[in-house]
Amino acid sequence: MSDNFFPHAAVQYALTVIFSVLLVFVSVTSSFAVGDIYKYIDENGVVHFTNVPTDSSYQYNLFIKDLTKKLPLTISRYSSSVYDEMISEASQKHGVSFPLLKAVIKVESDFNPRAVSRAGALGLMQIMPENAKAFGMRDPFDPRENILTGTQYFRELLERFNGKLQLALAAYNAGPSVVDRYNRIPPIKETEDYVERVMKYFNHFKNNY
Repeated sequence: MSDNFFPHAAVQYALTVIFSVLLVFVSVTSSFAVGDIYKYIDENGVVHFTNVPTDSSYQYNLFIKDLTKKLPLTISRYSSSVYDEMISEASQKHGVSFPLLKAVIKVESDFNPRAVSRAGALGLMQIMPENAKAFGMRDPFDPRENILTGTQYFRELLERFNGKLQLALAAYNAGPSVVDRYNRIPPIKETEDYVERVMKYFNHFKNNY
């Protein structure tokens, strides 16, 4: 073993641990995608780290593989249990599985009752204004009213698509007319990802309820 091998290895090990912890922390506290981390050395011998290797004049070496890809579930910034009684009420009233409703809320708003999407969807179950009006919703930011209304709408989608869960989920995301057009999950990445994520959380909550 050379005299300078141990210090270099120790530093690299320490940096690996630090970056690993940071990647895990970011992955469970936000939706920010970190990606792979690359290392390169500039002309002055300074070591740099980046997740976007863009300068072709440097040689980039993969330093840490993206850990977030191994973490399919994320931790909510908002409590995931505070609305359980309301979800249970809606589940019993409209005959929709409790774990399924919880999964939809997780993916739609991450349990944030004040969530507003870029498209204008509102509240825990991200109800569009036209649906809120159609169902007579008075306050989309009231958790109980939002959950009851969203569950009623989802129940109608289940019936419309003959109980086919994934089609109902796709319709909740993309709109029922879009699903009617394709008669399957539409080939829209956002919708495909949405259905996959809801099903993942559905199985998670089902196994932990």
